[in-house]
Amino acid sequence: MDHAADAHRTDLMTITRFVLNEQSKYPESRGDFTILLSHIVLGCKFVCSAVNKAGLAKLIGLAGETNIQGEEQKKLDVLSNDVFVKALVSSGRTSVLVSEEDEEATFVEPSKRGKYCVVFDPLDGSSNIDCGVSIGTIFGIYTLDHTDEPTTEDVLKPGNEMVAAGYCMYGSSCMLVLSTGTGVHGFTLDPSLGEFILTHPDIKIPNKGNIYSVNEGNAQNWDGPTTKYVEKCKFPKDGSPAKSLRYVGSMVADVHRTLLYGGIFLYPADKKSPNGKLRVLYEVFPMSFLMEQAGGQAFTGKKRALDLVPEKIHERSPIFLGSYDDVEEIKALYAEEEKKN
Repeated sequence: MDHAADAHRTDLMTITRFVLNEQSKYPESRGDFTILLSHIVLGCKFVCSAVNKAGLAKLIGLAGETNIQGEEQKKLDVLSNDVFVKALVSSGRTSVLVSEEDEEATFVEPSKRGKYCVVFDPLDGSSNIDCGVSIGTIFGIYTLDHTDEPTTEDVLKPGNEMVAAGYCMYGSSCMLVLSTGTGVHGFTLDPSLGEFILTHPDIKIPNKGNIYSVNEGNAQNWDGPTTKYVEKCKFPKDGSPAKSLRYVGSMVADVHRTLLYGGIFLYPADKKSPNGKLRVLYEVFPMSFLMEQAGGQAFTGKKRALDLVPEKIHERSPIFLGSYDDVEEIKALYAEEEKKN
């Protein structure tokens, strides 16, 4: 029997313990962030459970039908949104919430307000639910820097002002990837304990990868630099091997793979979507924050993604993120194009 291995297995670094350890490095900390995070974690566990049961729920008549009380059963993305909004409000640590599902920002009532603003996509890739493809929750956290009445302006800040960001992926395992500005760490849900355990400490993205991830169905509408870059991935002129194409169509799954294996994820602007498709606040910013913390880069085609200043809460932007050297290549192509013009 391997006692050393068993001893290691019994010393579990849960996400709560991890965040408390981080908190202890800041003597002035009051534990507000830890409480907020524990509510986000609870939301993720709930959604994970609901996602796992989604197919069964349909089978036994629980999705999109009316129950005995006459209540309309909710679709999974709406349910996830409700869960996160309620979890965040009840934490007593938030003032402004922006969700992909809600047209307007949610302002927390004064008695439950705290010093954080949370932007989130409660269920990204939800169109993939019925075919069992990985989906996820994405979130970013800002600090409220005043005690006045909160407004939408409190979240219309550049991504470089975020204090934390993460995503939870509901796939073959449920994994929560988090950064509080000091590296990126991955936690896997142990269903038997109901706890997220640290399984991927200090994730670093390789400097260069051999995978590119993009929806090539949009190729006819791309601009010059994107077309050139993808052409280069497929038909390299320098004798290097061609890159492999991997595209799930669920941002969390595609970014997760890019983070672990390296490479580049692209969602460029095109003729159909001149401003890109992905939303700045709760998709582009959190994922760019994580990429940079893991040693990668994130670029919009014009500038560093985290330097964008959004004007609207559901604003969109093109995005190129991933391994440092791969993103450098696309940046060079855009710089070349700019010189020509």
